[in-house]
Amino acid sequence: MKKVLSIFKYLIFLLLGVLFLWLAFRNLNGKEIVDQILHADYFWIVLSIMAGILSHIARAARWNILIGSMGYQTKLSTTFFAVMIGYLANAAVPRLGEVTRCGVLSKKDNIPFTELLGTVIAERIFDMIVLFLIILLVILFQLDLVGVFVDKYVFTPLFSNFENNLVPILVVLGIIAGLSILAFFVWRRFRTRLKHFAFYRKLSQFGKGMVEGIKTIMRMKNKGVFLVYTVMIWGMYAVMVYLPFFSLNATSQLDFGDALTVMSIGSLGIVAPVPGGIGTYHFIVKAILYELYHVVPASAASFATITHAAQSLMILVMGGLSFLMLFLQKNKKENELS
Repeated sequence: MKKVLSIFKYLIFLLLGVLFLWLAFRNLNGKEIVDQILHADYFWIVLSIMAGILSHIARAARWNILIGSMGYQTKLSTTFFAVMIGYLANAAVPRLGEVTRCGVLSKKDNIPFTELLGTVIAERIFDMIVLFLIILLVILFQLDLVGVFVDKYVFTPLFSNFENNLVPILVVLGIIAGLSILAFFVWRRFRTRLKHFAFYRKLSQFGKGMVEGIKTIMRMKNKGVFLVYTVMIWGMYAVMVYLPFFSLNATSQLDFGDALTVMSIGSLGIVAPVPGGIGTYHFIVKAILYELYHVVPASAASFATITHAAQSLMILVMGGLSFLMLFLQKNKKENELS
């Protein structure tokens, strides 16, 4: 039953992505889009892919700092392979990548899975804060452009939906709060008895491992290096958007500040629970380029398609190679032991 629900949820989000993809490309000349894609200067796309690989190497190196803070050691290459396999899993099923990369590294280097998952959660929370700050800075420095866009496409729909569904939202929040309070009192009353159940002990151990992993950001020694890697990650993300500007005549006049805007707000399409960000990324990036920078819709859609396809291809290739490398390393180790 659980597997059926997972498949159903996946199909719902996939259809949602297809819907946004249709919204992004409706009323556009398909032949014109294909022509622009075929005649794009792919030299800049290759450079953007290289920037993407550098960002993932920096992410692997930053993750190693968190892992090292727990007293474990792993090679950068192994961590990089795990990160890329995680991205490959994410492209298929949203949010599966975080679990996958922890599982890969846990099995390869014998590090507790729960603690690794805790570091990934800490990393994600930190990155969400960074993304929020970048979006905030982008809005402040381009208030006349981005402020109006965000209000039109984010705040107005959000608050409109909130006002129209205020009663159901309050009911759901009330139920969640009530269940949370009830669970707390049940735990306080019966926690001694609960310790005798294996399920409770495993759940408790899992929770402790998660907390231990999340604490790594607070107690890590190399905070400066961690911040440097963070700047590298987000800097390369912006470069991944900036370089492809030169692949199309319609976007070649845009600058690095514009790339920061497209990258930061466009990231909301990638983090959406849609497989590979398909549809949501195209819709948001096309809207940004058209609404803010007056790029004609066909060219805006072409740019979104090229950049999304390039990074998806990079993840597919590098993820596949990473899986192969770990498989070969495992076979080599087994042969040496036999």
